[in-house]
Amino acid sequence: MSTASSGQDPFAAVAALPGVPEAVESARKAVDGLLRHRTMRRKSPEISAESALRGARASAALEGADWSLEELRRRTDYSRGAADREAGIVGGALRVSAEYSTLVDVWRRSPLQVLARLHVVAAADVVDHDALGRPRLAGEAVEVRPDPGPLPAADEVTARLDGLARLLLAPSDAPALVVAALVHGEILALQPFVWGNGLVARAAQRLVLITRGLDPKSAVVPEVGHLDLGPDTYEKALRGYVSGTPEGVAAWIEHCAEAVTLGARESVAVCEAVMRGI
Repeated sequence: MSTASSGQDPFAAVAALPGVPEAVESARKAVDGLLRHRTMRRKSPEISAESALRGARASAALEGADWSLEELRRRTDYSRGAADREAGIVGGALRVSAEYSTLVDVWRRSPLQVLARLHVVAAADVVDHDALGRPRLAGEAVEVRPDPGPLPAADEVTARLDGLARLLLAPSDAPALVVAALVHGEILALQPFVWGNGLVARAAQRLVLITRGLDPKSAVVPEVGHLDLGPDTYEKALRGYVSGTPEGVAAWIEHCAEAVTLGARESVAVCEAVMRGI
């Protein structure tokens, strides 16, 4: 991680940075409000499915394929092997969203295996087969979005991914949102794959929110929050994380907390629409 890793629980240390507890609490209240919605009690699978679709749309838009929800529902030319690059991005985002339920248990015991799998399904239509699911090699070009600034060398990427996995498997008292934001930020900072790191990072964020109990039904749409806050704001916040300063890391956590808050509101609106029969 770009943050200092001293102590027994670096995730908890980040959670205590000025401004972070308040941002986390605000996001938690928004998520709790969503989960208490009466539509969630009756139709949570429907809301979760819509969350996955909206998350895929927003994540693809952040990668440069900004299709409307209507277009996403209507078109079918984003299947594996699609010739159109935008369609390949959308197809990858949709395939990633379909993987969450199958990857939850694997994430708890082998996060690196999950990251590799996410990249395979995300990038299948965009990168060469031999680059799927493995960290980038020295000298390989990397497409970055958002841009974290100068990238670490390939050998450093492998070491930091291993360190991140060890932290994820160790006990932590940190809130789920903090861990999710740090995983998200670290993947974007490392850019471990030649393409599709944003799709993988945002999916990993979701998996942490699910497995650590903040959003067990995967109803929140944090990807929509990141998109609504704007790509430039997303990139600026990421660079704060990469700086490694307490202020920069705290600002990244606060940005991710705001994205989760906005993503919870998005799903509340979906719940209201379902309740009205729209």
